[in-house]
Amino acid sequence: MTLPKVPRQRKIVDRRALASAIDAVVADKGADKGRQAVVELLRAALADGRAELQRRLLKRPGAGHEHAHGQAFLIDQLIRVIHDHVILHIYPAANRSSGERIALVAVGGYGRGEMAPYSDVDLAFITPGKPTSWCEQVIEAILYYLWDLGLTVGHSSRSLDEMVRMAKEDLTIRTALLEARFLWGDQAINAEAGRRYRAEVVPGSQATFVQEKLEERNARHRRMGDSRYVVEPNVKDGKGGLRDLQTLYWIGKYLYRVGSAAELVEKGLFTQAEYRTFRRAEGFLLAVRAHLHTIARRGEDRLTFDLQREVAARMNYADRPGKSAVERFMQMYFLQARHVGHLTGVFLAHLEDETTKRGVLAGFVDTVRKGRARTVDGFVVHGGQIAAPSDDWFRQDPLRLIGIFAIAEREGLEIHPNTMRMARRDASRITVDVRRDPRANALFMEVLAGRNDPESVLRWMNEAGVFGRFVPDFGKVNAQMQWDMYHHYTVDEHTIRAIGLLSQIERGTLAGDHPLATDIIPRLAHRRVLYVATLLHDIAKGRGGDHSVLGAEVAQRLCPRLGLDEEETELVAWLVRYHLLMSATAFKRDLSDHKTIIDFVGEVQSLERLRLLTVLTIVDIRAVGPGIWNSWKRQLLSDLYEAAQERLRLGHKTHGRAERVAAKKERVTDLLGDRGHLVAELDDRFDDTYWIAEPEDVIALNLPQYAEARDSQSPLSIKATYYPEFGATLVTVIGADHPGLFFRIAGAINLAGGNIIDARIHTNRVGKAVDNFLVQDPLGKPFSEAQQLARLERSIEDALADRIDMVPSLARRPLKAMRAENFPVRPRVSFDNAASNRFTVVEVMATDRPALLNRLTRAMFEQSLLINSAHIAQYGERAVDTFYVTDLLGTKIHSEARLEKLEAALLAAIAAGEPQAAEAAA
Repeated sequence: MTLPKVPRQRKIVDRRALASAIDAVVADKGADKGRQAVVELLRAALADGRAELQRRLLKRPGAGHEHAHGQAFLIDQLIRVIHDHVILHIYPAANRSSGERIALVAVGGYGRGEMAPYSDVDLAFITPGKPTSWCEQVIEAILYYLWDLGLTVGHSSRSLDEMVRMAKEDLTIRTALLEARFLWGDQAINAEAGRRYRAEVVPGSQATFVQEKLEERNARHRRMGDSRYVVEPNVKDGKGGLRDLQTLYWIGKYLYRVGSAAELVEKGLFTQAEYRTFRRAEGFLLAVRAHLHTIARRGEDRLTFDLQREVAARMNYADRPGKSAVERFMQMYFLQARHVGHLTGVFLAHLEDETTKRGVLAGFVDTVRKGRARTVDGFVVHGGQIAAPSDDWFRQDPLRLIGIFAIAEREGLEIHPNTMRMARRDASRITVDVRRDPRANALFMEVLAGRNDPESVLRWMNEAGVFGRFVPDFGKVNAQMQWDMYHHYTVDEHTIRAIGLLSQIERGTLAGDHPLATDIIPRLAHRRVLYVATLLHDIAKGRGGDHSVLGAEVAQRLCPRLGLDEEETELVAWLVRYHLLMSATAFKRDLSDHKTIIDFVGEVQSLERLRLLTVLTIVDIRAVGPGIWNSWKRQLLSDLYEAAQERLRLGHKTHGRAERVAAKKERVTDLLGDRGHLVAELDDRFDDTYWIAEPEDVIALNLPQYAEARDSQSPLSIKATYYPEFGATLVTVIGADHPGLFFRIAGAINLAGGNIIDARIHTNRVGKAVDNFLVQDPLGKPFSEAQQLARLERSIEDALADRIDMVPSLARRPLKAMRAENFPVRPRVSFDNAASNRFTVVEVMATDRPALLNRLTRAMFEQSLLINSAHIAQYGERAVDTFYVTDLLGTKIHSEARLEKLEAALLAAIAAGEPQAAEAAA
């Protein structure tokens, strides 16, 4: 293997001039005394070479191959100069024996000539036999020079026999030597090493090598998240990254002795077009990796949030309407990762063909003749796979490009990789005529609303490029990243996962996680409406404007083409337009406030819409990513569904307030068992608002705590209880009500390491505060251990007893470096006096930071407001906190001047939590 030609090599490093300068130093000072001067010459050459390569990278930011080869060339030249200096000036040997010979060989990525600025330098020193004393001295001297240059060197020193033995035993060594490239030294030893590797290591081990490489790849994928669409991908080791391309090349070289990826075409493993795809993907990924190393000034292969924006800027991506530069860059990244996945499938299909010693399609056709396979609509089905019977099958009739996926979903079949390759090649045959064909649309609907596994089949369709061709609006969100901390997947992957979840719920496999949706789906009158709405709910992201409104317009246009009637089309458009309504109401509004339910039902209007919207909301949230769905969200959505369903069923004849309270009291009495007498005993303490607002099981915890505090005449009672139903910890504080209670409790919970996710504030008829907080740790998990619960209680007690000076304590608390800082959220405060009959609703959006809730509630206290309830929602880096407030007289805030003053105070409280402000305060 030789390094590809690097343009303008002497601008990177002039080896002859460098060698001459070193000779001059030695002539002037001698080898020993001149060593430091030699190191300085080498350092200057390395720095100048890197600077030149960086200039070239900034000028041509996508030239990944050229930059990688340039880095390898720079290191090559330095190693050659160092080698010659060592054997000429430091350890000269006039008459070397046959054993005093060394071949310097670049291995691994360095051997392949693909280096990033801070890649390891992998070297093998090969000697004919056991290294002599002279060989050891030379090797050691070379390594010391490389270390003095600050290079990270991976090295081995082996005889020819050791090299063969260890390569047979160790897959990593075998792979590294597979890419061996002669650098300098004894060419005869290098040639003998190559001959023995091919003659003694490779023969008979090909199948094992392939199997081990694929197992290694699968293990690496699992370690990296097993998805191409993780939001912070690893460019080198992630799924769809450089290592996947290298694995294909390693296997090709090991089996077919190819010297470059281009030769994979000659061996029939790739078409010329697929090889061009290989080169584009590799070049792009190499360029991204080079920029990562340059920005981080170290070996960094993870494309983290803080680096994505910088790499996008360096690679000249610009903002476009509806899509930022970083989103456009990441979309290109995920498209390249998808190409890598396709190439892997193609390559492995060829390996399978070679293993069977004949083409798979020919084999399929042969099995039909012998009666061992069947045909479905002309496709050949055998061994759980479906295949096209000829290479021009899709060209003959492009409708088959949709039909094969419909058959695969209906019959529960996989599509053979060779046929997937044909589908990808011929996807461009899907023209406007195919898209308008009612037969094609009916087949697509069979896939989308399939009864078996629509998720897998839609993903195959997407990988083949057929999905985006048939539904061009979906093609626009292909590989589109949503650049925030909330969404874990690209838009297309999120959508396909949501459809998969919907299918699983319908089949009853997720009844434990989603009992409500499982119960609703069999009662739907418009099943396929739900599947189409799930497909289209995010279809208009990245276009600028409200994606819900724009998506509804897409639905109005697309649904008739898909075969939906006017009623179904209107339903889909409504669901897409309002697909965020239910989550916004459940998570940001007080569900005990009757006006909340009236407004929500006024928009929903029918039971069928409510059912459809509920299931769509659930799968949308669940498909965002791991850890987003939790029991608290499940409970809130269930509460809203039940309240809305009751009003829709009974209209204005809903149960009266007194009847609802009486029914709840009866259920709480049952829950309390032998302490059920507390319901009647404390009836004069709690008004109807408390009974409507709190769940029965929370009331069943509150009443005994209240009775114990009364009986013991304790002025303050604090109890933290693990609350598994909500996936949180319930913290109840009972004591004399006074202004500022909320912000002190919020600060104390924060100091104890907790985050409040919901709060209900009550003052009973005798002036006692009964405040319930749902609390989680920073990872969204409940506190459940006795020690943790005690710490929460103690922190609140100290805060309310003024044993903690709250503001300085929070200010002194070290602020962790937060990933949210990479996604600055423009603070926003809004007021709504129509959402509640009794309260002004204040909604605050800001970057989620520690103690944000404490600062906001303190600001409201200082503005003389009373908080009745708080609803805290987090969407990745965004915190959206909603407060139901009144003035000290218990009335809404209508004065524009006062609202403006409150807004300024809240914005100032948010700004006080900015990292710069916190540092200044410290």
